[in-house]
Amino acid sequence: MLPCLIFEDEHLLVVNKPAGMNTHAPSPYAGEGIYEWLKHREPRWARLAIIHRLDKETSGVMVFGKTATANRSLTEQFTQHTIRKKYQLLTDRPVNHKTATVVSALVRVGEKYVSRPLHAGAERAETRFEMLRSEGGRTTVLAEPVTGRTHQIRVHAAEQGFPILGDVLYGGTPASRVHLHAAELTLKHPVTGAEMAFTMPPDFQGDARLGLREALIEKEETNAWRLIHGAADGWPGWYVERLGEFLLSQADQPLSVAQSAELSRLMQCYAVRGAYHKILTRQVRRTHVQQASPQPALGEAAPGTFVVRENGVAFELSFDEGYSVGLFLDQRENRRRFLVNHVASEFPLFAAGASGMEVLNTFAYTCGFSVCAAKAGARTTSLDLSKKYLEWGKRNFALNQLDPAQHDFIYGDTFDWLRRLAKKGRAFDAIVLDPPTFSQSKEHGSFQAEKDYGELVAAALPVLKPNGVLLASTNAARLEPEKFLELVTAAIRSAKRKVTQQHYVPQPPDFPVHRDEPAYLKTVWLRVS
Repeated sequence: MLPCLIFEDEHLLVVNKPAGMNTHAPSPYAGEGIYEWLKHREPRWARLAIIHRLDKETSGVMVFGKTATANRSLTEQFTQHTIRKKYQLLTDRPVNHKTATVVSALVRVGEKYVSRPLHAGAERAETRFEMLRSEGGRTTVLAEPVTGRTHQIRVHAAEQGFPILGDVLYGGTPASRVHLHAAELTLKHPVTGAEMAFTMPPDFQGDARLGLREALIEKEETNAWRLIHGAADGWPGWYVERLGEFLLSQADQPLSVAQSAELSRLMQCYAVRGAYHKILTRQVRRTHVQQASPQPALGEAAPGTFVVRENGVAFELSFDEGYSVGLFLDQRENRRRFLVNHVASEFPLFAAGASGMEVLNTFAYTCGFSVCAAKAGARTTSLDLSKKYLEWGKRNFALNQLDPAQHDFIYGDTFDWLRRLAKKGRAFDAIVLDPPTFSQSKEHGSFQAEKDYGELVAAALPVLKPNGVLLASTNAARLEPEKFLELVTAAIRSAKRKVTQQHYVPQPPDFPVHRDEPAYLKTVWLRVS
């Protein structure tokens, strides 16, 4: 069960939205809002509807409709203001009145809204405030919006002289987050009419960026995710992952004093045994394995190999095998799609009840996609230029009680083998294309994702069955999403084939996007007739 899930029945889904996640993403390339994340996560949520919104930095209770009946009823209740919403905010400014009611019109000026006297024709914005408690120079205030205008509570709080802590847009003191939380939502069930109240106390003391992960990652099934993702989490150029009982830190410089202190704090927070640090470099191929490998930084040394869990699947990792440790966490959600046979809303990977599905995983590395496809019942072919990584992949199969002998592992150049497979008449129901940004082989020469991705797609299409699914992905940061999609779709058009379904996948929520560090991972799922 998702940690953020508060309530679910046939008609309603109620969640605790974490701070730092939009309700609805403004662009598929800008990261994923909680609505898209939920809607595309489980088949039973495919018809989920947005009924109201919370600002990105606001946490708290949200309700989504699952049926047309629920959508109509909830929309009417919000429109008529019969749904009661209560927020809690934290401010470090004096609150001079026990209670206050603010009524005004809100007008957008640039990036923010300003309050104006209410006049004929203007939409009314009304908020009631009640001071709850003061402690340590900070005051908790209850805010009840009678109406639901954009930024209403934030504007009215600032107007009353107590801007919300962290809300710098409206004059608040800078902080780790905007300290505003939707604590209570009271509504009538759309079918029974029974009054339902959902509450979730705020956690203003916790680490907001870790709270985002805690809300969305099922720790019983997964113990490997990204804890700090650069600028989006307040640490430009620094990345930290939890890998089971160890942490992996990555930056282009040795750890600073502040980073070491934060790493130590995270070790205590997650009760892990040790932490390693890896220097990021673009000269990987010129670096000795030992130099490229992460180095011990804090705590215990890791064994030569250790195991992590991801969506209930076990994977072997190692800090002794060079630049990569055995699993790319940014592909976690895409691997899960193989496990659950659900790409997105109304986009199953394979037809219900289908058997004998064949999956080709090119540039397979340690065969993560292959393991998940095999767990779901598919027969897999893993293709890679490294015998060492294919053997590693076989161990991953064995870790999950899968017999490697029932699947194919092919050592060699992807382009060369795609031609060979086509000549042999092989065809697959799904093909994974997740190449490195740059690779070199004797058979094909050099491959650069930025200019050669279309060629890769063209080479794969002859072995993709009609109505097969193509997973195309790249982490080439300089390749713009629109250009990437054009390379992929142009190759499909040139082959006289047609895309019948398409779903673009943003980076997972534990890899949040920031304007200083835009999305680098681009992934699209395509059903090709």
